[in-house]
Amino acid sequence: MISFECDYNNGAHPKVLDNLIKYNEARPTPYGFDEFSDRAKDRIREACGMPDAQIFFLTGGTQTNATTIDSMLYQYEGVICVETGHINVHEAGAVEFTEHKIITLPGDHGKMNPKVLDKYLDDFMHDGNNAHAVFPGLVYITFPTELGTIYSAKELDDIYQVCQHYEIPLYIDGARLGYGLMAEGNDITLPYLARHCDVFYIGGTKIGALCGEAVVFTNRQAHKHFFSIQKQHGAVIAKGALIGLQFEALFTDNLYFDLARHAIEMAMKMKRIFQKKEVEFYIDSPTNQQFVILPDALVEKLSKVMVFTHWGQAPGHHTICRFVTSWTTTKEDLDTLENILNDAQ
Repeated sequence: MISFECDYNNGAHPKVLDNLIKYNEARPTPYGFDEFSDRAKDRIREACGMPDAQIFFLTGGTQTNATTIDSMLYQYEGVICVETGHINVHEAGAVEFTEHKIITLPGDHGKMNPKVLDKYLDDFMHDGNNAHAVFPGLVYITFPTELGTIYSAKELDDIYQVCQHYEIPLYIDGARLGYGLMAEGNDITLPYLARHCDVFYIGGTKIGALCGEAVVFTNRQAHKHFFSIQKQHGAVIAKGALIGLQFEALFTDNLYFDLARHAIEMAMKMKRIFQKKEVEFYIDSPTNQQFVILPDALVEKLSKVMVFTHWGQAPGHHTICRFVTSWTTTKEDLDTLENILNDAQ
């Protein structure tokens, strides 16, 4: 079966696997305090243009979000995100399991509107009864969003200016960060993103690694006992070099960005295939997630040879489907998709 289901159901890039062989030949210090992790952190700092950034390695996205957000909030504080935000819809209440409320705001094509954010915070701060409410202690966005859309540099700057005005940190979920940075029309670079938030993470699981995410605190604002908080969350592995080795490979010779660029190229070819067949799009995405509306009969036919996500129902016996490309997607995969669409006409 051809898989367009997600971008994390494949193994690791050969260069990552080659680097992991070194782990079997060495005896690194445990818990991530090893030379491989140190080199990976240095390369990430260089790529971000942040020589003083604090970096921590965790294994997966949900674990990373819950741990990082919990470390940044007081007991009475919550985190603001849009209704379609990943922590609100796809993490089984992991953040709220840490007893921090998710405060949702309406989004615009998956994105947070800085004016809506500003109004919410202004209203909250001028509410004489806000001592009885959950305080907004953090703003959370994803890049790209859950719907595959991206922020412009100005939009990100506007959101960050609001956060700075109210002295609230901005956290960017970068599970698919590379796919956003390499997207067509994107005007945000990694250094720009690093300068316009207080913490973000670079997703490895979805881009070339077996597992692993790199949390980057840009303004040295990590909790002074962040490692202990990681331990509380079960987010520290004894064989920490396992993740450091992978990020060392990913941030050597632009591998991370090259893998992301390939997925975007495949996604844009897929997009043109759907456009050529006059398929209706649920949302216009410039990233590796493509959302289309297909007749149920076609969905059934495609499902016999490929896997993709049924995102929701649409009127008239149609289904909203998500097709995801990755660093392993091939031209032959797309040819098969196009041939089936041709046969269906």
